[in-house]
Amino acid sequence: MSPVVRTIILLTLSNVFMTFAWYAHLKHMNQKPWIVAALVSWGIALFEYLLQVPANRIGYTVMTLPQLKILQEVITLTVFVPFVLIYMRQPLKLDYLWAALCMLGAVYFIFRK
Repeated sequence: MSPVVRTIILLTLSNVFMTFAWYAHLKHMNQKPWIVAALVSWGIALFEYLLQVPANRIGYTVMTLPQLKILQEVITLTVFVPFVLIYMRQPLKLDYLWAALCMLGAVYFIFRK
């Protein structure tokens, strides 16, 4: 498996953990003290870092740091939108399309030769 594919897979899995660590407490722990939510989020975020650190090390062998960062942001948006729609039950907005188009522009400019 190529380093780019391994990086994408690991960053995608990392982003699932990141998204839940950062936002799931808003749905399930909003009545708990913030410190409880922070500690639970921190525990979830550990798994994010266990995947994200190797992903970035692998990706950095074949991509520049700016390319790696833009890839991360595209993956974040790809994970976040379904999370917002399905898990958090927020309405679909046309703004997601515009954000995605901006990210495609960022991908174009950062990866062009």
